[in-house]
Amino acid sequence: MQRPALVIALTAGLMSTGLAFFSSAGAEDRRLEDPPARVATAVFAGGCFWCVEADFDKVDGVLETISGYTGGTVDKPTYKQVTYGETGHYEAVKVTYDPAKVSYDELADYFVRHIDPTDAKGQFCDKGDSYRSAIFVSGQGERAAAEGALTDAGEVLGETIATKVLPAATFWPAEEYHQDYYIRSAVKYGYYRKACGRDARLEQLWGKAEKGA
Repeated sequence: MQRPALVIALTAGLMSTGLAFFSSAGAEDRRLEDPPARVATAVFAGGCFWCVEADFDKVDGVLETISGYTGGTVDKPTYKQVTYGETGHYEAVKVTYDPAKVSYDELADYFVRHIDPTDAKGQFCDKGDSYRSAIFVSGQGERAAAEGALTDAGEVLGETIATKVLPAATFWPAEEYHQDYYIRSAVKYGYYRKACGRDARLEQLWGKAEKGA
């Protein structure tokens, strides 16, 4: 499915290249170079992986974020295949973190409050199978944490939760130009995120206190 808001974003970006809507000053490229003795990983699908990556990079204890594809049937899928094809893959982000600083439970809670878990058709302006939300889990501990976060969300929102909890599958990193897109193309990313209505919907859904930003 196409991203209609992205067209708007790119057009606006070309018209206002001098406007620092989303400055990259001080932004950190989260690539793991010197990991602590013990690290863990988690995989979350929350629509546009640029946005999910940007959100998780704000979390203390997150060491690396990688945009990619998972949950489908095609090996080494391309962005075009995932977005326009029938691969079954989700846009997702693999999060590497330090369990001594942040727990899986905390990451699951944070993720749920940075998506619209009530939307079964996609996320925000992006609709289609690849933009659906899901938490990919390994083992009963992660499953219990993910299900608990979603149950809590349903109680807080008073709505049916559409986000799925799925078994972990092979994670295929996306093309290099997708990695750290919010840093590399900060102005275009800023226009896209605003045009897509992601933060406006999060505030409407969760309220400023619940959004966790």
